Amino acid sequence: MMPSVSDTPPAVERLLIEGYRTMLPHERLERVVSLNRALDRLGRARLRARYGADLSERELRLRLAALRLDRETMVKVFDWDPRERGY
Repeated sequence: MMPSVSDTPPAVERLLIEGYRTMLPHERLERVVSLNRALDRLGRARLRARYGADLSERELRLRLAALRLDRETMVKVFDWDPRERGY
């Protein structure tokens, strides 16, 4: 097991965990969906800044997927090699 690395003070982390424990299941799911959408927006902004605002939606999605999936999967499923084409 890898050691945990966190920049969150332990007292704050305890408060956060307790807050999650008090949430209803649908509230936790809504939080996860919201965080995933935020990550998607940040990833898209990063890619547009790096490769230009005129990226096609297909290329943007492939590059976004390459940030999350391993190289082997990207090549096998999408015929997109991040080492050659970038993330």
